[in-house]
Amino acid sequence: MSVYFSNRRAAFAVLTVLVFGFLDTSLANGQAVPEQKPLLAEQVFKNVQVLKGIPVDEFLETMGFFSASLNNNCVDCHSEASGADWNHYADDTPKKQTTRKMILMMKAINQSYFGGSRVLTCYSCHRNGDRPKITPNLAEMYGVPPPDEPEEVPDKVPGDPSADQILDRYIQAVGGAQRLASVASFVANGTYQGYGEGEPSQVEIFAKAPDLRTTIIHKVTGDNTTAYDGRAGWVVKPPTDSPVPTLQLTGGNLDGAKVDAELAFPVKIKQTLANWHIGFPATIDDRDVQLVQATTPGGFRVNLYFDPQSGLLVRQVRFTESSLGLNPTQIDYADYREVSGVKMPFRWTVTWVDGRSTFVLSEVRPNVTIDAARFAKPSPPSPPRTATP
Repeated sequence: MSVYFSNRRAAFAVLTVLVFGFLDTSLANGQAVPEQKPLLAEQVFKNVQVLKGIPVDEFLETMGFFSASLNNNCVDCHSEASGADWNHYADDTPKKQTTRKMILMMKAINQSYFGGSRVLTCYSCHRNGDRPKITPNLAEMYGVPPPDEPEEVPDKVPGDPSADQILDRYIQAVGGAQRLASVASFVANGTYQGYGEGEPSQVEIFAKAPDLRTTIIHKVTGDNTTAYDGRAGWVVKPPTDSPVPTLQLTGGNLDGAKVDAELAFPVKIKQTLANWHIGFPATIDDRDVQLVQATTPGGFRVNLYFDPQSGLLVRQVRFTESSLGLNPTQIDYADYREVSGVKMPFRWTVTWVDGRSTFVLSEVRPNVTIDAARFAKPSPPSPPRTATP
């Protein structure tokens, strides 16, 4: 799933498409898909000098990390002309030249003083400002800071329920293992409201157990499609929405896609994730919740928050790798409704380093036969829709 540009956050719609990839299976003819090496940043973009050797999606995640650390948008560092022409993102500017020096400085500090571990990042000093802060802020010092999202949860606190108990209650709350197993697929329709957009767009979701999922957002500029076939994932967008029409997902983006696809049919969620931890006190909107942390197959952390009263999943927070630091993505689930005896969220809101988007379902049809081609690598986007008289 994705989010489109706003005037303030120009080109990071590209980054937003990474948040909602869904993947896992094989081609329609049953043959395994040969794995393709993802394109690297310098193979796609011009004038890449210090961020070479990383996949395109990680390169775009790094741009998002800059944006979140400095509270800047794309044209704050790139030329003004880039807002109208993707090619101008390659233009050199004084801020880009400074950024390259800062990246090298940061890496040198980590190497020299921390044995190469990533201890210092852009966010360490900038903290949402375009210049590092050098003077203590007394309001921050004596005020009540917002709670930090824990990157690592300690071991279980005595007396708290175990991760197994919380997850078993969740499975029971959404309908139980037997009913969950009875829903093998679904097709959903609804709306998508992207960050900075006007009218909502229509959205279709195709899902099949255990972990296949495709989302198509029908925008006036053309369809934005995210597909996960169980092993690989892609985001395909019109040229007006992205400098990379077909984006292959890697690393944490791929792992996150798998988690989202598995949560559509969560009966085996305990097997999908590993290294479960519990014990960190957490609240959402002043209500206590149960936080369980696990790691994805690729080693990325995922925080799952459960309502202690209903047992339902109310939030997911996962972390995606950039070359300079971790980017958090938060998904809040609401409006659970029964579909063939299984409770599914009909509304979810996704918040990440560059915006927020909301999905609202109007219809879910369970156990629909879905062509396997729906989950294969998407074709080039359809042309923009034209208005009818």
